This record gives sequence, structure tokens and C-alpha cells, in this order.
Amino acid sequence: MNLQLIEPSATKTLYEQVAQRIQDLITEGTLQPGDRLPSVRKLHRQLSVSISTVLEAYRVLEDQGWIMARPQSGYFVKRSPLTVPAEPDAIAQPKQITPVKISLAFRISATLRDPQNVTLGAAVPCLDLLPISAINRLMGQVLRANPTIAHGYGQPEGRPELRQAIARRLLNAGCSLTPEDVIITNGTAEALYLSLRAVTQPGDTVAIESPTYYGLLEILESLHLRALEIPTHPKDGISLAHLETALQQQQIATCAIVSNFSNPLGSCIDDHQKKQLLDLFNRYDKPLIEDDVYGDLAFDGVRPKAIKAFDTENRVLYCASASKTMSPGLRIGWVLPGRYHLQIAQLKMAMNWTTGIPPQLAIAAFLGNGGYDRHLRQMQRAYQQQVARMTQAICEYFPAGTKVSRPKGGYVLWLELPPSFDAMQLFEDALSHHISVAPGNLFSPTGHFQNCLRLSCASPWSETIDRAMQTLGRLIQQQSHH
Repeated sequence: MNLQLIEPSATKTLYEQVAQRIQDLITEGTLQPGDRLPSVRKLHRQLSVSISTVLEAYRVLEDQGWIMARPQSGYFVKRSPLTVPAEPDAIAQPKQITPVKISLAFRISATLRDPQNVTLGAAVPCLDLLPISAINRLMGQVLRANPTIAHGYGQPEGRPELRQAIARRLLNAGCSLTPEDVIITNGTAEALYLSLRAVTQPGDTVAIESPTYYGLLEILESLHLRALEIPTHPKDGISLAHLETALQQQQIATCAIVSNFSNPLGSCIDDHQKKQLLDLFNRYDKPLIEDDVYGDLAFDGVRPKAIKAFDTENRVLYCASASKTMSPGLRIGWVLPGRYHLQIAQLKMAMNWTTGIPPQLAIAAFLGNGGYDRHLRQMQRAYQQQVARMTQAICEYFPAGTKVSRPKGGYVLWLELPPSFDAMQLFEDALSHHISVAPGNLFSPTGHFQNCLRLSCASPWSETIDRAMQTLGRLIQQQSHH
């Protein structure tokens, strides 16, 4: 086997390029299951890269399930190579407009966060991957430099330092905005809550992706809003044809959508469809609420544009936060409300006046000191590897015919099992083994997706997770045979 020299790349590290080259040889069939890979020293000479680069590339391929190490013998292509499972089809048929009642979500979400369980259901970032030490250090610096600032009232719109840092970061998402366009909130949840309050009245209908994040359903219920589920594809996102029908029939007041690497599907709307989507809302003169909390987590490091980037009429209410990339506990989020700025600022003031000042200043400092981009690259690589490893485990342990999403960012997988499968029964069975999963009906106000589940890939792969996945596979097989 002869490999050419590795060329420099702006988007991938050397070891990622080496790993990708070998992975391509396996998928193309040049390297077969059981074949021995070149020794570390041989590949180091052949590619003119360091030994540590080759070792890191082999480690990545081993983590992803492509190769295995044999003591004293070297590295070999795994005899059960990665089989890419089929993707779920376009999800769901149009539903009736539905009042939102989600008492189930409160019970299930508590188990998803229980540290006693192997938490494969909670879509929360792994603390080990967060820049906790850096942010703690910056928080201390902020409080030493401004000893009294934490104890006064701030402005409802938030600290100018953070608003400026967010406006600057949003250039990467294609948005040219000013700090004055930004309002700081307590996480994305408050940003969505305020946005929905500003553009709806109780009893109105909101178009949502189907399936959608259950936290959005909780907000809709608290505001006495109804939901219209719109079919959504796990790769391409929401169906524009069904959305246009809802707009034509004047059924909806607004639409709340996760534009990039959505939860739970992992879908990412391409630029052309983002423009088409916004054209629809411009034509029907309706506001659009965009949740872009996962946008920074693209596996290839290329951040997709926000829908807000195409917003020439200021009708998009853009929501995001630091929760998935920096710290969920600090509760720092933001909304760029466009033409609804005054309403949102007034609602924020009436609700809780302001967001905590020290967390705002610490996040602003972290965004401004250059550390965020370096941290983000590490997080993107980690999630890519963890998603690949979880997919491999599904191939190895779950029944044939299991369909799995193929996200290009984020850290959740959506699984579709045969129509007769009962994900709630799996939830109960898994919980008896101290494993938590998120059953599919959690993500629908009509209880749809009973044969689906969401798995989180946030935690680094471990023997504990591997055993939990084997147990899940066994429970699914047992249910299938009954």
C-alpha cells in the first residue's frame, strides 16, 4: 500500500487527514477486514509526518471502530467494518392542530439527568469537554477587577461587552449585526419564551418541526399555545411544502425551528432552503423564530449560516446560547429580535429585569481572548468521534434494519425501529438497568414516534457506555421477539 504525502489543510489537522486517508482505503475496499495496517514507523516515513501524528490517527480510527490494536502485532482492519445504517425517512405526516400537554416530559427529563444512570438520553454537553477552568479563572478576574458590579442591577438588554462579543461571533454565521441588536437572556429557553410571548397570543398556533425538542413543547404549553407538527427530514430539515400549506390556510402565527444540527434529528437546512424558508415568511408577513444553539458544532469546522443571515426584513427572532459549547450552568443566552426588539426588552424587564452580570462578563472575556475557537475545534472533533463510535455500536448491537440519522454536527442520534416497537417500554426496561434513553414520543405533542428514540453522544466513549449499548441492544432484541 502506497500513500502519498499529506498536503496542508486549513480545515483538518494532520492526524485527521491521515485517519481520513486510511478510512477511505477501508471503505473503498483497498484495505479489507483483517488486513494489517502499515507500522507506525513505516507510515511516519511514508507520509513525512511525526510518529505522534500517526499514533493519534490510529487512536481516532480505533475509537471510531474502524481498526483494532493487537498487542505485539500492530493495527488491523476490524473484521466487522463500519456498516452505515439506513437513514430514517422523512418524518411524520401533517397532524391536526394540537393543544400541548406534556406531563410525560417532566417525569422522563428527570431520569435523563440522574447521575445514578448511564445517561444516554440527555442532550447536555459533557462537562469534561467544557472550558470550565478557563471560565472559572475569568470569572475570578472579573470579580477582582469589578468587586461591586455583581451586586447591582444591570440593563435588561445585557452587558455591552457580551453583546459586542456576540455580534462579532455572528459574523461567522453570515450575520452583519450591531451590539445594539442583541438582548442577553437566561439561556436559549428564555430567549424562545420571550420570542413566543412577543409574537403570539394565547390560543395561537405555532408550526414546529416533527419531531421537535421537548423543551419547546414545555414553553408552548406554559404560554397556552397550540402546535402544528410539520413533517421534517433528518438530513434536510422541515418540509417547505407543508409549511407553505399551513401559511396559505392562515393556520399559524409563527414557526419555531432549529436551523442547524437540530435536536433530536440532527438535520441542517442548506442555504438555498434557508432562503426559500425566509421568502415564505416574507410573502405571508409572519415572524420566524430561529433556534441556532448547535450551529457552532459542525464536525468539519465550517459553521453553517443562520437563517438570520438572509433576513432583509428584520422578521427573524434569532435565539442561541453558551449552553452547548461553554457552560449550561451559567445560563447565558441571547436573542436578536429584529423588529420585535422593544417588545422583547420590555418583556425581559417585566420577567426578571436582567441576567447575572459576572457570568455575562466571563463569557464575554472567553469569547474575546481567542480561547473559544481553539476549544471549539477540540469539541467538534470529540463529538464527531463520539457520534461515529455510537453509530458503530448501534450497527454491532442493535437489530438489523434499525435506521439511524447521520448528523454532520451536534451530538444526538435519532433511531427508528420497526413500527411495532414500543420505545416507552424500552425506556422502562432500560431504567431498571440504570440506563436512561429518550423515547421518541417525548418529542411530539401528539405522542407520535413511539417506535423511535434519541441517543446522546455527548460523553466520551467508555467501557460503561459500551456495556450500556450492549444491554440496550439485548433489550431491543427481546422486545422484538415477543
